[in-house]
Amino acid sequence: MSNHLQVNDQDQLIIGGVLATDLAKEYQTPLYVYDVLTMRKQMRAFKKAFDQAGQKGAVAYASKAFACQAMYQVVAEEGLHLDLVSAGEIFTAVAAGFPMDNVSYNGNNKSLSDLTFAVESGVGTIIIDNFLELDLLHQVMADRKGQQNVILRVVPGVSAHTHDYIQTGQVDSKFGFDLESGQAKRAYELAENDQSLHLLGLSAHIGSQIFEEDGFELAGQKLVDLCASWDYQPEVLDLGGGFGIAYTDADQPRLPEELVLALLNSVQEQTAQKGMRQPDICIEPGRSIAGPAGYSLYTVGSRKDIPGVRTYLAVDGGMGDNIRPALYQADYQAVLANNVHGKPAEHVRLVGKYCESGDVLIQDQELPVTEPGDLVAVLNTGAYGYSMASRYNRNPVPAVVFVENGLSQLVVRGESLADLTSHDRPYQLPGKW
Repeated sequence: MSNHLQVNDQDQLIIGGVLATDLAKEYQTPLYVYDVLTMRKQMRAFKKAFDQAGQKGAVAYASKAFACQAMYQVVAEEGLHLDLVSAGEIFTAVAAGFPMDNVSYNGNNKSLSDLTFAVESGVGTIIIDNFLELDLLHQVMADRKGQQNVILRVVPGVSAHTHDYIQTGQVDSKFGFDLESGQAKRAYELAENDQSLHLLGLSAHIGSQIFEEDGFELAGQKLVDLCASWDYQPEVLDLGGGFGIAYTDADQPRLPEELVLALLNSVQEQTAQKGMRQPDICIEPGRSIAGPAGYSLYTVGSRKDIPGVRTYLAVDGGMGDNIRPALYQADYQAVLANNVHGKPAEHVRLVGKYCESGDVLIQDQELPVTEPGDLVAVLNTGAYGYSMASRYNRNPVPAVVFVENGLSQLVVRGESLADLTSHDRPYQLPGKW
């Protein structure tokens, strides 16, 4: 994988035209760095797939992969929509000046206040996940003019080949309306008869980090079959995201845009066979846009050599800035930033500084000889690193830097030690009140 990285003639890692070591000096480590052009290229590749298929619709960036105002601004510049999953993400989109008509709002437990905020913020489409949300949204719209665009999320009963925690399309899931029990049909009837709602269509999402098109095509077929069985002509079919990326050399996924093109062609064939008009299609890629563009930069610290067992190499970050290896047993690869293609000298277990034995970033990584103070770059960390970061052990969340055309910019300020106590309030002991 390191063969695809940009390096200078001294084999030093370059990100977006800037030396990784210079970024580390300027912004300090641990540090999240994003190559913005890599994200732009993937966004454009998805849009090109729609053009090649002659398909109308939208590419909606799944914000939960990585969210900040700067990211939303790039998404807007590239003409994509946004798929959001919280009031906080909605607030961020408003702050970024994102066109709210191009926003959809997902999630399985939206409260009355969440839905009210979404409507008041001008969210274009709300994806309804359950019967309570249908009722709550009806309440929100009761005294308002016009209709709110909605899509119903259904469970297609498709199990993707992925980690159990990130499968969402199988029957046993917290998300969406079930097909077999009749929940989906009942929800469709309620939405269609609610004058305050405009039902655009149906949504399905089968999971994340999926490499083959079979599951996507089956889910699309189930949505088309369902609409045909109801004699319902949807305006939109939302087919979700979950397109896998290569985290290590062992991963060999198809290009995300190839999966999308196959999916679009499959749905077009299915609707034609059913005699339906072709609806607009929406997809929700997140990881496949942000993931490959992200680098986590760390400074090497201590090491522990256990003869005949292994070597532990510690860095100044860890599970607080990337929980995925501990949570999902996710695999990553790393390079030494000042010797990217250097001859491997040892196998190390790359670990963090958190007070947990499970604080392991990479179980087994080949590296050249390292010294304390060297810079290690963990690759493809752009999705679910910063988004899932924590203050565990009272460690600050690192900064985020965007790099493009040889220029870098701080887009999320790293937390200070003072930030860690900014929400604390002293406890007035009993007897002193």
